[in-house]
This record gives sequence, C-alpha cells and structure tokens, in this order.
Amino acid sequence: MTVVVVVGVALAAMIAGFNLLLQHNLSRGADQLVRARAAAELALVRTHNGGVTVGETADDAAVDSNAWVFVGPRTLEAPHAGAELTATARALAARASARSDVAKSDTRLYAVPIISDGRRLGTVVAAVALAPYEQTQRTALVASLALGGLLLLLVALAARWLLLASLRPVERMTRQAAEWSEHDLDRRFGLGDPYDEVSELAGTLDRLLERLAAGLRREQRFSTELSHELRTPLARVIAQAEIALRQQRRPAAYRETLVDVLRNAQQVSRTVDALVAAARHDSAVARGTADAYAVCEQTLEAVADVAAERQLELVHLPPPALALRLGLDADLAERILQPVVENACRYGRSRVQIRVERDSSRIVYRVEDDGPGVSPDERESIFEPGIRGHAGRSRNGAGGAGLGLALARRLARSASGEIAVEADQDGGRFLVSLPAA
Repeated sequence: MTVVVVVGVALAAMIAGFNLLLQHNLSRGADQLVRARAAAELALVRTHNGGVTVGETADDAAVDSNAWVFVGPRTLEAPHAGAELTATARALAARASARSDVAKSDTRLYAVPIISDGRRLGTVVAAVALAPYEQTQRTALVASLALGGLLLLLVALAARWLLLASLRPVERMTRQAAEWSEHDLDRRFGLGDPYDEVSELAGTLDRLLERLAAGLRREQRFSTELSHELRTPLARVIAQAEIALRQQRRPAAYRETLVDVLRNAQQVSRTVDALVAAARHDSAVARGTADAYAVCEQTLEAVADVAAERQLELVHLPPPALALRLGLDADLAERILQPVVENACRYGRSRVQIRVERDSSRIVYRVEDDGPGVSPDERESIFEPGIRGHAGRSRNGAGGAGLGLALARRLARSASGEIAVEADQDGGRFLVSLPAA
C-alpha cells in the first residue's frame, strides 16, 4: 500500500508538472503566432502624407481573415468575425501594444500601433483561435492521466507480486515455527548459506534456536541433576528416620541418626538457598554492596568444619590497604565463593589459600589448593551439572554430586561475574571474578 501511495503521489506530481509546462508552451506558441500575424499585416500597411492604405499580396485573403486595420474611427480592413469580437478588437485598438483573450469566441487578440514620423496613425489588431491549443492541452491531459493510471496499476501489481514472492519464505518459516513444539529442539529452518535478506534472517534464527536449544538442554540437565541431588539426601533422611522408629534404641544411636539427618538436611538447605538466592538476584531491581574481604572471612568460617575434618590449613592473605567493595550483596557473594572454597577443601592435600585482588572494575578471589589440580580437557566440563573431574571420580574424591561449581558459576554469571579455572596438575587454581562497586 505504501509503495502504491508513494508512486501515485510521484505520478500525480509528474502529470501536473507536465501539463503546466505544456500549457505554458502552448500559450507562448499562441503569442508568437498572433504577433507574427500582426507583424505580417503591419508590413502590408502603407502610409503617405498622413494617410494609411493596405497593400495587396498573393495571400491577402488569408491575412485579411485574421487581422483588423483601424485608422481612427474607420475600419480599413476587417476579417469575417462576430460583432462582439469586432467590438473587442476596436476597443483594443485604442490602447498601445496590448493583448486580450476573448473567452466567448475562444480567440486571442494582439494590437500593434501604426506609426509614421512619430505619429500614431492607426492600429493593426491580429487574431488567433485558441481552440486548437486547448484541444491539444485537453488531449495531453487525458492521455497523461490514462498513462499515469496504467503505470500505477502496473506498479501496484508488480509490487504485490514482488512482496508476495519475497515474503513467501517468511510465511513458510512462520508456519514451520508454529508447528514446532518445545520438544522439537533440533528443528531448524535450514535454508543453507545466506544469499538474500530472508535466508540471512533464517540463518540468524537458526543460530538463535541453537543457542536456545543448548540453554534449554542445560536447564533440563540441571533440573534433572538438581532433583537427583535433592532426592538423595531426602531419601537418606526418610530411611534413617524409618529405621530409627522401627524399634527402641539407645540415646547414642538416636544421636548418630539425628547427626546424619542434620547433615543431609543441611545439604538440601544449601542447594535450595543457592537457587533461591539466584532467583532473588535475577528479579532484584537494585543490587547492594559488600566488603570483599569480609565476604572472604565469612566464607572461610562456613567451610572451617570441612577443612578441620580433612586437617587442612586455611590461609587467607591480609586485606589490602584500601577497602575493596563488591557490587552485589554479601549473601550472594558468599554463595558464589563458598562452593569454590569447599571444592578446594575437598581436594586439597594440606592447605588452601585465598587471595583477594582488584583487577580494573572487578574483584578477583584467587582460590588455590595443593591437590591433584585440573587437566586442560576438564576446564569447562567440571562446571557442568552432575560432572566431576578425574579427581572427583577417584577413590579419594570426597562426596558431592557435581552441582556445587555449576551453581556457583550460574550465580556468578547472574551477577555479571565469572568463575574460571587454570589447568594445572600441581594444584587447583580457581578465579572468582565479581563486579566491583
């Protein structure tokens, strides 16, 4: 519709301009003709001793039919014309060189004075019919309007055909997308290498679908592993409670059962708290701030029992001279850092060290242990839900279902941070990077 309107306006402007220009040229042509006739008639006029006569020529009849010759109140020569046209010519003869259009007879008159020795002796008035010029103008107007309408119709048909042809692939893609469900993760438009705008759009959407499918698979895998992580300690709690209730036991046995129940409940609580913190942080409009070194100390207190159980030395370097502020809440920062430190305590042999640094607009926690380290091919896989490295799968790898680092990275990225690991066989080195305030 827009194309048709724009082309219609352009054609209307062109037709109007063409007809105005044609009208101007036709009017100028009529002027030139009537002046030429007046000049031809004036050339036949003879003056002698104050008298005026009209000479004879071979085409005198033709000239006489288009001009008047007035000398004072007398008419020396006049064409066959109506009384009104003759009266208009006589009135025009009383003026200097002048032009006048007579609408009723559709004629243009032009008067030229007859001058001899500086005296005006009379007037020649020539006439030209305007009907042929007006007919030409009307014919041109009708023809240009018809041509413009035809062109507009052709443009409308061509634009409709082109638009339908160009949007047909988009319509097909729309139908395909409407048929897909959330289970069709591998469906793609598949138009091949881009060769126009539509195929480029299809390629971009295919890449977007690939990223969405990968994210959805990760979420599905994460949900599966999370449900497994929660189901295992809950099953233990239920089983231990059922066993404890089957028969009367000594207080010490009940205490051991309650300790196991508490440990499994705490594991569930940590997982749920981490997920709640991630959801709360994603929906929060404003983010708080926290002291980076205080977060480090609180994290070390939280993992002190794990370190004591494995007889590890926890080392944290002294705080820097200037206080470092995090651009997120202390609670969220602890939930990001704690799984990384717990992982180091789980696999370290004798010591775990934490160092807090500032790197441009980031606060970096460098967590190092003297354990077996991480191989280059495990740098990313250990952050996948349910995946543990070689050390975690070995006989000495302690506990866990491989969700701690996955949750930590998920929380870090939700806060515009990142968790990375340096591949090294001589110890684990994790970098927790969070935004500074």
